[in-house]
Amino acid sequence: MSEVYDCAGDAERAEGIAAAVSALKAGRLVVMPTDTVYGIGADAFDSTAVRALLAAKGRGPDMPVGVLVGSWHTIEGLVFTVPDAARVLIRAFWPGALSLVVTAAPSLQWDLGDTRGTVMLRMPLHPVAIELLREVGPMAVSSANVSGRPAALDMAQAEDQFGDAVDVYLDAGPAPRQAASTIVDLTGPTPRLLRPGPVTADDLAAVLEIDPTSLTD
Repeated sequence: MSEVYDCAGDAERAEGIAAAVSALKAGRLVVMPTDTVYGIGADAFDSTAVRALLAAKGRGPDMPVGVLVGSWHTIEGLVFTVPDAARVLIRAFWPGALSLVVTAAPSLQWDLGDTRGTVMLRMPLHPVAIELLREVGPMAVSSANVSGRPAALDMAQAEDQFGDAVDVYLDAGPAPRQAASTIVDLTGPTPRLLRPGPVTADDLAAVLEIDPTSLTD
């Protein structure tokens, strides 16, 4: 039986965070608010839980899961090297609606799907998400929707799609951005825009000091 916590009040928010931490440590799934859309998450280092996440969404390992972090410094242990472009973009847009695909550290004991040695990382701009991430560490998180359906923009939409497949729902009202994050691939010789989103190509190009058209070439 899943539990729903209204994170508007301090007491229930604290209770909800504690319940979510317990669920994640037990290999269960949690729905959490972020600044973009609601996310369904699991412990990034629990491969069984990540497989359960993919199954709940109706996806296979060919569509791997990204990772949310609670601080800038967390990524140092998750990637092979931090590209200069990543440092520039992180300073400009984290926490926020920008996901970065980088080369993962080969020593990591995790299975996020068929990532081909990469990992997609983001630090969300949402106090509930950050509080949870700082309690549990990196989380494997995907948009809270069954494959083929729209991403949940509030807790009710997420609960309608996942029901008791999720142990804990953290309700923080409508997602502020109402749109999935921008995705930039930094694994090649130049940055490449994989998915447009709230952080525009012009925004990216301005801080990278490049022509915006080069991001989509």
